[in-house]
Amino acid sequence: MSKSWYPVIDYEKCIGCLACVEFCPHDVFEVSDGKPEVVNPEGCVDFCKGCLKAACPVSAISFVGDDKKKIKITGGEIR
Repeated sequence: MSKSWYPVIDYEKCIGCLACVEFCPHDVFEVSDGKPEVVNPEGCVDFCKGCLKAACPVSAISFVGDDKKKIKITGGEIR
């Protein structure tokens, strides 16, 4: 589970279909006034993106921490 990577909903794009709420098995989302709300960001699995790829028909979800680069350590060197 993650503290530095979690979903953020763009409410200008969100159509309130709640597919992300229904998809996520980690209870990251809850329904508030007919729209999804991120209530448990720490429950999100790093780099899962299932709620976006498999569920959100309008791509209204982005992720905090998505721009972090992965570091590869090989033979004691960081690349």
